[in-house]
Amino acid sequence: MSRYFFHLRDGDDQLLDPDGVELADQQAIEATALAAARDTLSHELKAGRLDLRYRIDVEDEGGRVVHSIDLADAFETIR
Repeated sequence: MSRYFFHLRDGDDQLLDPDGVELADQQAIEATALAAARDTLSHELKAGRLDLRYRIDVEDEGGRVVHSIDLADAFETIR
């Protein structure tokens, strides 16, 4: 398994993942990124706001982005 880092970024700011997590394949990377995005959004909602400017970039140990998800794409809105 390889180690991947889940960084929270927008155009100006970033919060870097210093530890990463070992994952087996692309499917696991995408599922973990989606869960991380939803977890981030749940904290935002509990604080009474929803900031959708951010994305999660998943990087391999070499620093190459292997997956990216915008927070706005991590949920469905039903009215």
